[in-house]
Amino acid sequence: MNNQAGKKPGSNIFALPPAWADAAACVAGALLPLAFSPFDLFPLAVLAPALLFVLWHDASPRRAAWRGFLFGLGMFGVGVSWVYVSMHNFGNMPAPLAGFAVFLFVAGLSLYPALLGWLQARFFPQPGAWHSVIVLPALWVLFEWTRGWFLTGFPWLNLGYSQVATPLGGYSAWLGVYGVSFFCAFSAGLLAAGRRAPEKFLRQFLPLLVAVWVAGWFAGRFEWVRPVSSPLQVTLIQGNVPLDSKWQSGSRRAIVERYSTLTTEAPWSDLIVWPESAIPATLDEIDPDLITNLRRMSRNASVDFLIGVVERDRNGRYYNSVLGIGPNPGIYRKQHLVPFGEYPPLDPLFRWMMRSLQIPMSDFSAGAPDQPPLSAAGQKIGVSVCYEDAFGEEVIRALPQASLLVNVSEDAWFGDSLAPHQRLQMARMRALETGRPMLRAANTGPSVAIDHRGTILVRSPQFRTYSLTATVQPMQGETPYARWGNRPVVLALVLMVILAVLVPRLHKRPADRH
Repeated sequence: MNNQAGKKPGSNIFALPPAWADAAACVAGALLPLAFSPFDLFPLAVLAPALLFVLWHDASPRRAAWRGFLFGLGMFGVGVSWVYVSMHNFGNMPAPLAGFAVFLFVAGLSLYPALLGWLQARFFPQPGAWHSVIVLPALWVLFEWTRGWFLTGFPWLNLGYSQVATPLGGYSAWLGVYGVSFFCAFSAGLLAAGRRAPEKFLRQFLPLLVAVWVAGWFAGRFEWVRPVSSPLQVTLIQGNVPLDSKWQSGSRRAIVERYSTLTTEAPWSDLIVWPESAIPATLDEIDPDLITNLRRMSRNASVDFLIGVVERDRNGRYYNSVLGIGPNPGIYRKQHLVPFGEYPPLDPLFRWMMRSLQIPMSDFSAGAPDQPPLSAAGQKIGVSVCYEDAFGEEVIRALPQASLLVNVSEDAWFGDSLAPHQRLQMARMRALETGRPMLRAANTGPSVAIDHRGTILVRSPQFRTYSLTATVQPMQGETPYARWGNRPVVLALVLMVILAVLVPRLHKRPADRH
């Protein structure tokens, strides 16, 4: 008897022994980070998930979970390897302890694709293309979204970020990064379905794949925003102060002189931005002459300042803040703090780790979630600090009032790793989603000016003392994503999952009656 009888056409193509398939899942995960900056091999954001979807075909729930976990180990082990750099190189955590902590972190993140693999195999039937094209992409993006808020959130390596410069990026203003992720995963599902039923690929799956990408290009041509006021000249000051000496008591004067010199020597600008915690002192400890001189410069040269500072209130609480200096002074306090870096989660359970990480000023308080945009250079400005710009729904809180976005950051914590480049890509997505130019001032760079279409206008070199000047056009108006946030995408994905449960059951009922 033919042992292939009863199998679907194409189901045995590229079949691998189970152990080899497991290894292929790990390799596919390790390749996925190459789709993101600085490599920008964006097709891998479709090909790597497509391979995982194929490896999930006909796998038992336990095997699918294992392959999802291996995929996650490869994906996060490569993609967020910079966590080790932060902990060991700059946090002074011993190498074995840092390695163990990073392994636990990566393993924890890998539970997301592991659980996804188990769920899709355990609870969802696999009637051909329906499973690959609807179920898997919908679940994938729902798990990305969950990872973006659960336990304060870690939205790194969402598929959509890899597509900021591709036709799929055109969906950003409509549906945000999770919408782009869905069409990326949907494309992967079409390829996986074509592997399962190759006779349908040219007739059904390929035309649909082309249509998704062409529609994304057309979606990106639609203008939701329009210019407001005249273009602004802006300058981003990149101090390039080494982290190992920044917080030493004898360094403050030299750092102040460096930023002051860069500022006075910069070309005339409407707005000058200093990076996160530019001066290694609390605001009340900074020499009053520095603030006085900046205020005098603002009056005499009609230039406004946004300066990253550490603020201490009357009750002794610390805030990671941005100070506005000009005719309309103001202050923004960071809302979304970094666990372990800016506060000890589940204190005192993780206090031991905070003692190992020698991070200065690592016990901040969070600012209020409803802070208004700052006023500077005649504009309302949506301000974010550090990795706050990784959270799209937090950035759009300043809209539609804000006509410009500014992020200040201290990327020295990441060294010469993947993180600064990945964060720059996230900033480009925020510009696309909101239809606003984004300025990003980082101590060690890259500092960038990005236009409302996500295009990098100017970019500084990393690890150089630099003054970056650009001309940007403030914008007004509201994109669909700025108005509705992630709600439409999440609701649509939940409905897809519900349909994935109900439709196969409805098809079975007539047969059950006979």
